[in-house]
Amino acid sequence: MRRREFIKRLGGAVVAWPLAALAQERVRRIGVLMTTSLSDPETQARTKAFLQGMQELGWVEGRNIRFDIRWDTSTVDGARKVAAELLELSPDLILASGITSLAALKTTRHIPVVFAIAPDPVGAGFVDSLAQPGGNVTGFMQFEYNLSGKWLELLKEIAPSVTRAAVLRDPDVSAGIGQFAVIQSVAPATGIDVRPIDMREAAEIERGVAAFARVANGGLVVTASPWTTTHRELIARLAARTKLPSVGPNRTFVESGGLASYGPNLEDQFRRAAVYVDRILKGEKPADLPVQAPTKYELLVNLKTAKTLGLNIPQAVLARADQVIE
Repeated sequence: MRRREFIKRLGGAVVAWPLAALAQERVRRIGVLMTTSLSDPETQARTKAFLQGMQELGWVEGRNIRFDIRWDTSTVDGARKVAAELLELSPDLILASGITSLAALKTTRHIPVVFAIAPDPVGAGFVDSLAQPGGNVTGFMQFEYNLSGKWLELLKEIAPSVTRAAVLRDPDVSAGIGQFAVIQSVAPATGIDVRPIDMREAAEIERGVAAFARVANGGLVVTASPWTTTHRELIARLAARTKLPSVGPNRTFVESGGLASYGPNLEDQFRRAAVYVDRILKGEKPADLPVQAPTKYELLVNLKTAKTLGLNIPQAVLARADQVIE
């Protein structure tokens, strides 16, 4: 799909402006790196939120801005390839989604970078601190680590019989290690014994979940990572097949068949990222813009999945839920 057609489909304005009008207003060039593929509904929703946010701030494709969008940066090699393509275009700024996109841009010092999703930007070395990023990179962190403990607490609340939990995490990044550390710290209070399962290749996930599910009273906690998005449907299917109650970090996991999720509204992160892009294009420096935490969190429950597992979700959970899938 061509760039202009894609932007039109997402609701962004693509306008043919007279040459005289274009000569009066400088057209800024924005590179966009999205983690998942163009066909992924979540990619489309997040991209649309960013483009609409930019349009609301007066940035219109074809008049004063051009968007160069690249997708599928879930792997290190893929991210490096598309990042190199964008850098050759000499954009005024790059919007990066996810830690693999950021990692691919780590050596880029002369182009401002705004990230919309990053679970641990300090630990990963992208910024010096949250309050004072200190370089050419700033943005919106995915969550604070203490959120990870709430996933295990939610699992115990919706499935009281659970005494064991497999934690799917990416062991190769600081965020994967940090999330599991927090989950371990709250595990004794919940009465749940936790063990990690590395989340990279599909076959690795299948083997780990199948082996874990051989013993009764198990549950599944899915931490935030690019692999969570890539493998969310597989993980949801495995959880259903092995009768494991599951809790994930965002709504797409529940929409794919997972039992419950609690986490930030990621579309809102992209909409807020447009504000930082606007401010930088108007002269502010990334180093002066603090990294911000999410402001909107949401709890989702899938009653279809609960019925399949033979679970009755407590009314207290349903009353707190922002959305219930029936």
